[in-house]
Amino acid sequence: MKTLVLVFHPNLEESRVNRAIAEGLEHSDDVIVRRMYDLYPDFKIDVAEEQKHLAAADRIILQFPFYWYSTPALLKQWQDDVLTYGWAFGSTGTQLHGKELLVSTTTGAVGYQRDGEVKYTVEELLRPLQATSNLIGTKYLRPFILNNALAISEEEINAYVEQFKQYITTDQELLGLYE
Repeated sequence: MKTLVLVFHPNLEESRVNRAIAEGLEHSDDVIVRRMYDLYPDFKIDVAEEQKHLAAADRIILQFPFYWYSTPALLKQWQDDVLTYGWAFGSTGTQLHGKELLVSTTTGAVGYQRDGEVKYTVEELLRPLQATSNLIGTKYLRPFILNNALAISEEEINAYVEQFKQYITTDQELLGLYE
């Protein structure tokens, strides 16, 4: 299975967890890691290049830190530019149909429960990405989420990266529409 990991972190060199994930996957078999803010610091995305990488992948992973209950700005711009009508959706937009989409995100806090401070789970707050997956015909896998990334040790980060490597190389459960 060819896996494409798109890392959307605006300051990856200062990130402990997202950087460790990117570095940990860069030399894995059948995995391509693209550091999107390094490629597009000016937000001018090469749509044809991105679509070429997406078309070649079986599993697409969006890796990012969770900001203000959402994605970093470049990920939104990437969606707007790359997932075009007639290519990713619409009557002739079938290029991504049947591929797997996995969202992997890190949060700095721990209060993402219905009875917690935020009142929503991360999975619930990621629903727009699940709706996008439905629109573009991808299989939305259960997200891989690390809460409290700011407080974990280096040993915990290394264990998390190994766990993530295992997760992305095995069959995963789809997330139901209303789970």
